Amino acid sequence: MIRFYNGKILSLKNGTEITDDEVWVDGSKIVFVGKNCDKKADREINLNGNLLMPSLKNAHTHSAMTFARSLADDLPLQPWLYDMIFPMEAKLTGEDIYHLSKLAFLEYLTSGISACFDMYYFPEDMARASVDFGFRTVMTCGLNNFKESIEKLEEYYNKFNNYNELISYQLGFHAEYTTSRELLEGISALAQKYKAPVFTHSSETESEVRECIERYGKTPTALFEELGLFNYGGGAYHSVWVNDNDLEIYKKRGVYAVINAGSNSKLASGIAPVSKMIEKGIPLAIGTDGPSSNNALDMFREMYLIAATQKLKDKNAASTDANKILEMATVGSAKCMGLDNCDIIDKGKTADLIVLDLNRPNMQPINNITKNIVYSGSKENVKLTMINGKILYENGEFVGIDTDEIYRNAQKITDRIKG
Repeated sequence: MIRFYNGKILSLKNGTEITDDEVWVDGSKIVFVGKNCDKKADREINLNGNLLMPSLKNAHTHSAMTFARSLADDLPLQPWLYDMIFPMEAKLTGEDIYHLSKLAFLEYLTSGISACFDMYYFPEDMARASVDFGFRTVMTCGLNNFKESIEKLEEYYNKFNNYNELISYQLGFHAEYTTSRELLEGISALAQKYKAPVFTHSSETESEVRECIERYGKTPTALFEELGLFNYGGGAYHSVWVNDNDLEIYKKRGVYAVINAGSNSKLASGIAPVSKMIEKGIPLAIGTDGPSSNNALDMFREMYLIAATQKLKDKNAASTDANKILEMATVGSAKCMGLDNCDIIDKGKTADLIVLDLNRPNMQPINNITKNIVYSGSKENVKLTMINGKILYENGEFVGIDTDEIYRNAQKITDRIKG
């Protein structure tokens, strides 16, 4: 039993209200939120005025692409993907995925991220890495014309939704431009069979949308609607070049627009119309994208970039309230990922929690804590990251994790792939 006391609590249960409650964790669950608990704690953590809040969730990434961090920089999306990334990815093995993903997990912990929504290959090895490490992972498939199959996707869906409490799986495919209509129809059939949401890259670049219109006479979103892919919801990673009809489909189907401002900026893909999405009531989440297109796995940077780029796009400094962006990175991303059990701080919820150090220069003086997290917060402020009731990162140190081994394995794999 762990007791958190003498601090500020942002539960996100009631908007951005901050209280001085205590929070008690027993095993993987939050068992008490309030004052004057009559339980006995095994460990008491004095917050010393710091902030306890739900962890950040990374709603779109490719974790094992740590091997390509700064290996293919300063290129637009298509040359970056086809000329650099795909040839290197062809050399990866399942064991590579196991080790490379662990490097990403380390970085997630330092950014207050307790869970990632990962689209990549060799899901068995990703799941094994997550469980061995203690990290929460929701997986989806990068099915396309070159890798995986409808049969494999269904196999993964059934297997990894009954694998471990830290692992879950959602239906998905890479993108319209890499996936044939026949495959899209097969994915749609699975979505109807399991009444399941579907996730994919969509409308990331202007050329992607233009070429889809040339092929099908409609945008990717309109095509997915025609095929029934979003009948049970899902998510569209990037969602930069979307029109009003696309957004109406998002709203009708409960499709999450998963915003990746860092990657979209670095690859010059564009700026998603987040302020318009908020106005229309589109469900929203945030992801970093992978460590080769971003290149950081830093949700604080993502939140700031979304805020700043929206103001530039709208030419309006009042555009896109920071509190909404913080909600997107926590509750929004959790719900997008199907993690309704760890979206807020409340009795009975799973204890995926972080402590932010408010006693740092960038957090002083105390005026508006939640907005300051978005505009001034950084990984520097992450004092503790807890996943499933277990503390894995505290006071700048990884708890019970051999980082040297992880770094060594990642470098060895990267050197081989480059060779």
